[in-house]
Amino acid sequence: MIAELVHADHLDEISGHLRALAHLLRLQILDYIDKNPSTSVNNIYNSLGLEQSITSQHLRILRNSELVTAKREGKQILYSLNYKWVEKLNSAIKNFLN
Repeated sequence: MIAELVHADHLDEISGHLRALAHLLRLQILDYIDKNPSTSVNNIYNSLGLEQSITSQHLRILRNSELVTAKREGKQILYSLNYKWVEKLNSAIKNFLN
């Protein structure tokens, strides 16, 4: 799978994921989720001092790029880092640079 990711056909896919990472607020959100696994949007925006709508927009981008996963528990949606995908991206980048 990793070898496929660095194939030229998949460079667009990788660049989309990297664009998702290329924003300070999204990096802060990812850092918060890493330190607070299975956390809600309310926890994220309250802890980081963000607006709920902005936080939700950034979480949508992170979900679409598969960097975070969302799991519904009752009325809440809990967010966690998708460590498996983050590691694949990391490996793909390393392979591409070598």
